[in-house]
Amino acid sequence: MKFIQPALIALFLTLATAGFQGQALALDLGQAKSAGLVGEQPDGYLGVVKATPEAIELAADINRQRREAYARIATQNGVTIEQVSRLAGEKAISRTPPGGMIRTPDGRWVRK
Repeated sequence: MKFIQPALIALFLTLATAGFQGQALALDLGQAKSAGLVGEQPDGYLGVVKATPEAIELAADINRQRREAYARIATQNGVTIEQVSRLAGEKAISRTPPGGMIRTPDGRWVRK
């Protein structure tokens, strides 16, 4: 699992700066998170807190990209996608700023 750390750092930098190629979407990730529409989950995927059409579309697009990135990292490191996604979820939750929405292990949405 030590080898996954640098790959995850690169993944988050890529996802954070690439704008998720979702420019055509009416809502970007920062706006959706600030509005409390989406939040980070322990499984490494973005969850929909308030089910608006834009939030659902954004989460689906980002989660597709994350799944592809997790698969690449898992293959490169000889681990499972689930191991990569769980580690990514831990990091995403820890990096969520105060006021951001996170899903607890028991499934509740809370403000960090």
